Amino acid sequence: MTKTCPNFSRKCGGCPLLATPYPQQLAEKQTRLQSLLGGFASVKPVHGMEEPWHYRNKAIATFAMSQGKLICGLYAEGTHRVLPGADCLLQQEILNRTLEAVVAAARNCRWTAYEEDRGTGLLRHVVLRGTRDDRVLVTLVTPGPALPGSRNFCAALHKAAPWVAGIVQNINPTATSAVLGNREKVLYGPGYVLDTLCGLRFAISSRSFYQVNPLQTEVLYQVAIRLAGLTGKETVVDAYCGIGTIGLCAASKAGQVIGVERNPAAVRDAVANARRNRLHNARFVCADATAWMAQAAKENLRPDVVFLDPPRAGSTPECIQAIVRMAPRRVVYVSCDPETLARDVALFRRQGYLARQFEPVDLFPHTRHIETVALLVRKDAE
Repeated sequence: MTKTCPNFSRKCGGCPLLATPYPQQLAEKQTRLQSLLGGFASVKPVHGMEEPWHYRNKAIATFAMSQGKLICGLYAEGTHRVLPGADCLLQQEILNRTLEAVVAAARNCRWTAYEEDRGTGLLRHVVLRGTRDDRVLVTLVTPGPALPGSRNFCAALHKAAPWVAGIVQNINPTATSAVLGNREKVLYGPGYVLDTLCGLRFAISSRSFYQVNPLQTEVLYQVAIRLAGLTGKETVVDAYCGIGTIGLCAASKAGQVIGVERNPAAVRDAVANARRNRLHNARFVCADATAWMAQAAKENLRPDVVFLDPPRAGSTPECIQAIVRMAPRRVVYVSCDPETLARDVALFRRQGYLARQFEPVDLFPHTRHIETVALLVRKDAE
């Protein structure tokens, strides 16, 4: 079943495949994956969603002024024109309701949108993080630390949206496309929300990397852990571990997990998440994953499995070389871009690691993105 959105005809960039029936979307993604990856190994059928609507637990919206009135919404594709709206078909419905309440409370405070060219106004963006039990973290992005009337805003928002568990002010003075800056002030609540994933509890802050589709993320992680072939004895390295989600979800089935992440805030969150879930066989290192793995290989660390979950740009030849030096039996590569995955699988093959299976999971219905789990096995370990 297809649905309509008034902003789709206005070229909203949020869901470009909205007019394409969902089974056809899955078929087209399958064809693309087969073309890019089928020459390496078999590509399993895409794991799709039964109900591919209102799945996103994260929303980023931009403030603007329209005829003297504060509005908030997504950009029209390829522009900086804000399309107002709080009824997105992809975002959790609780996030849509929260966005509506945020705009109303900001208008009551007589706040205006930041205009970069003139250097005036207060509000740049709002970032919403939702949980499966309908708790929401609201992050207001401002160009500077001043936010007059913030107490009144918090009181008004709490009254209109009592499910909001925290309100944070993020300060981003830079003239870049990055939404979030490096400084934050907690205005209300603990500054994070707790979500449940694969039976574990994770603290999610405004800057945490956390997959946006919780139902399909559980499918994704179950696939990754199954392909890792864990028996309870293995040493596992979780590269690019973020706040520790994949490694901690695998910890109960492994001997020990070592997570590596260069973002100090993410490492602190990962340590806290391990403690929160009473997982004592996981530790986390704040370091560049490539440099750490290269050094660990020199020190003769030989993990059984490496989880590799890089950003959209994929891994690097240096990182792949570092993994090869560690000589794990299996590499489980979680990719959000099949083109960079194909490139990296070819690099692994030249280093003696053969793809044995690709298993895609559709975390992003109505968009062109697709997640794929690849199993790579060391040739002499088979």
